[in-house]
Formats: sequence, C-alpha cells, structure tokens
Amino acid sequence: MLCRDIMNVIEKSYSGTYALEWDNVGLLAGRDDKEVKTVYVAVDATDEVVDEAVLMKADMLITHHPLIFGGIKQITNQNFIGKRLIKLLQNDISYYAMHTNYDVLGMSVMSGKRLHMKNPEVLEVTGHSENPDTVGFLEGIGRIADLEQAVTLRQCAYDVKQAFSLESVKVFGDLEGRIHRIAVCPGSGKSALGIAVKKGADVLITGDIGHHEGIDAVAQGLAIIDAGHYGIEHIFVEDMRRYLTEHLEGVLVEGEPVRHPFVMV
Repeated sequence: MLCRDIMNVIEKSYSGTYALEWDNVGLLAGRDDKEVKTVYVAVDATDEVVDEAVLMKADMLITHHPLIFGGIKQITNQNFIGKRLIKLLQNDISYYAMHTNYDVLGMSVMSGKRLHMKNPEVLEVTGHSENPDTVGFLEGIGRIADLEQAVTLRQCAYDVKQAFSLESVKVFGDLEGRIHRIAVCPGSGKSALGIAVKKGADVLITGDIGHHEGIDAVAQGLAIIDAGHYGIEHIFVEDMRRYLTEHLEGVLVEGEPVRHPFVMV
C-alpha cells in the first residue's frame, strides 16, 4: 500500500480540514509514493521514536504532535529537529502528523468514553461536522457532561488515574468538594479554563496547568485535575494502532509503548 493511500484512509475519518489554523498536519516529510509495509505510531517524534522506527524498518511514522510547527529555513544536523528529519529521510521513512484534527475528531471522543461520560457536549466548539448525515452537529476540543451521581473531587481524581493508567495526578481544589459536572480537555487546557467556568463545570481534567492558572480556577469555583499533557494524550497510540490495523490490509502497525516524558522522584 502506498503512503498516499494510507493518508486517504486516515483522512476519511480524521480530515485535516478540522485542524486549527495555527496547526501543521499531514505529510511533513518524505514521499507520498512510498510503498508502506510497516507503520509506527507515536505521540511525539522524539529521538527514541525515530530510532525505533529505523530499527524496525518502518516505512511510515505517524505521530500526534508535529515535529515541524513553524517555518524552517535550514534542515541540518546542527539542531535536534534537523537531525531527526535527516534520519527519517535517509531511511526513506515518510512522516505524517495528525494533531488538532485528531483532537477534534478522536481524542475528545475517546477521553469522554474513558471517563464514562453520558451524553457529553463539546467543550470548546471549533466548527461544524462535514458529515451530511449530521448537519449542524458541533465539533470541537474537549467534552463536558453531568455525572449521574455526584462524587468527591478525591474520587474523581482516582477515576481519572484509573481511566488513563496514571500513578498520580495534580489536583487544585478541595478534595472533599462535590463534583456534579465534569469537563475534559486533553493536552494543554489553559485556554479552556474560562470556557469550563462559563459552562458550569465543577472540575476540568486536562494538562499543563501552572500555579497561577490553578489557584485562579479554584477562585472561580473550578477544581482542576492535571493529568499531564502526555498523561491523557497517550491514548492516541492505542486508538490509532487499532484504527489502522482495522483499515489497512497487509500493513503491520506497531505502536510506541507508553513512556511518560518525565518521572517524579
């Protein structure tokens, strides 16, 4: 199967038109006419991931976060991005990224399911569905829903750890406070704080929340469970590995093992 054929399969379900305007998705390096027998899926194109893709003789690397965000004036071995791109191209590995288009069409749905949300709504609307069968249906980042039964913030934090297989989470708020309405924004959720408050969430489950954002959220009645940027988004690998395996005939799809980018000591 050619790289361009795999791209078509991906984009039938995760169209690049849903990506936010600042994003950089799609084929970022390599040949679209590359014959692909093995695909490697990861969250980030780190040195370890690129080395693993080379070692397993992958023909295509697919990541959630794009290695290339802004304009690049040089591709050399003098910086880490250039080194990775050179290694991919030297080994004829086509490199594809699916970021906010997957956030909208996949990550939000998957995270809501993991948290057992009932009848969730879009947290931050970014557009409308292009599916003719769902005219007027809103699409966007994150999900928000009412719980069938209120829980403590402590129990909610425990549920988040279970849902995303985490050893710990960072919590802002009263652990014994009652949670009736939850919101989730995978990745970095700083921009979703105001929306979560406006839509009446009691807690926002997200990542990359700093000291000031956390205490300011609590002052507005919003608790925070910071599960980490990678802590939630690692579900991309499992989900895309399953999707590609189901839709690509004769192609081996391997996924990066869960590997958090930092440790607590």
